[in-house]
Amino acid sequence: MRKERNFGLDLLRAIAITLVVVSHCTYLFVQDSDQAIVLIIRTLGAVGVDLFFVLSGFLIGGLLLKEIENKRTKFSNLITFWKRRWLRTLPNYYLLLLLNIGVFFVFSKALPDQIGSYFVFLHNFSGPQPPFFTESWSLSIEEYAYLILPFLIFIGLLLFKKDGKKVFLWTTLAVIAIGFFLKLQFYYQDNVYSYKDWSALYRKVVIYRLDSIYFGFLLVYFMRQWSDFFKNWRVVFLILGTVIFTGTHLLIYGLNLQPQTDLEFFVFMYLPLISISCGMVFPFTIHMKPLFSVSELVYFVSTRSYAIYLTNFSAILMSILFVFDLEAASVLMQISLCVLYLAITVGFSNLVFIYFEKPILNYRDKNLR
Repeated sequence: MRKERNFGLDLLRAIAITLVVVSHCTYLFVQDSDQAIVLIIRTLGAVGVDLFFVLSGFLIGGLLLKEIENKRTKFSNLITFWKRRWLRTLPNYYLLLLLNIGVFFVFSKALPDQIGSYFVFLHNFSGPQPPFFTESWSLSIEEYAYLILPFLIFIGLLLFKKDGKKVFLWTTLAVIAIGFFLKLQFYYQDNVYSYKDWSALYRKVVIYRLDSIYFGFLLVYFMRQWSDFFKNWRVVFLILGTVIFTGTHLLIYGLNLQPQTDLEFFVFMYLPLISISCGMVFPFTIHMKPLFSVSELVYFVSTRSYAIYLTNFSAILMSILFVFDLEAASVLMQISLCVLYLAITVGFSNLVFIYFEKPILNYRDKNLR
C-alpha cells in the first residue's frame, strides 16, 4: 500500500495538517489575537485548510477522470464512487460528532438547536454554523462538492459519451461560474463588519467555497493533458506559486486590507489566489522522490491527517481550555499544556486511525472496486 502512495502528495497533506494544528496551539499561549505573529500563524492555519481542499479536489478529480478513461460512466459507477468516498469520510466524522456531543454533556454545555443539521452537513450550507464542532465546516464543503459536480458530470456523460474529458472540463468550469454569481449575490446583499464576520458568513459557507475544491479538478485535468509541460516547468510553477502566495499576503498587510473595507478583494480574489498558488506547487511535489530522513514521519502524519483534523480542536483543545485557566497560567504551564495537547492529539488520532479508520478503509478496498 505504501508503495502506491505519492510522497509529494503525502508531504503536502502533512504540511497542511501541521499548519492547522500549529495555528491552534496559539490558543494556549495568547489572549491577544491581534498580535502580528498570531495573525500570521492563524492565517497559515487557514491556508492549511485551503491546501487540503485543492489536494482533495486533485485526488478525487483524478479518480473521476480515471473512471471516464476506463469507460466506467454508468450511474452504478457513480454510486460506487460515492460509497467509496463516504466510507472514507463519514465514519470518522460521525464518530467525532458523537464524541463532541459527549464532551458538551460532560462540561454541561448546551447543544445548538440545529444539532440535527450536522448529521446531513447542512449546518453551514448557506449561512454561518453554530459554535459547535467548528472544524466540521470544511467537511460539509467537501461532501457537497463530491455530490454536486460528479453527479452533473455523469449527467453530461449520458448526453456526450464520446467527449468524456471535455464534459469533465466544461462541467467543472460551469459550476465554478455559477459559484461566482453566488459570490456576487453575497457581495451585494451581505454586510461584513470584521474578518470574523467574513470568515463565518463567507469563508466557511458551502455554497461560496465549492470552487476551492473544483480548482483541484481543473488542476488534475490540465496536468494530465499536458503532463510533460508541467513536469518540465515544475520549478517555475513552484517559484511562481510562492511569489503569488507571498505577494498576496504582503499586499494585504502592506495596504492593511480588511474584509469590512475591501470586501471585493476578499470575496473575488483572495481565496482563489490562495488556491491557485497552492495548486502551482503540485507539479513540483508529485515528482519528488522520498526523503528517507523524514519519509516515515511524513507517511505517519499524512495517513493520520484526517483523524488529527477532526480531533485536535473541538474534542481536545477545547476540553483543555475548559479545564485550565490560561489567564493564571505561567509560561511553563502554557508550554506544558501545548505539549499535552499535541501528545493527546497525535496519540488519540493514531488510535482512531489504527482501530477505526483503517479497518473501514480495508473493508472498502476489498469490497468496493
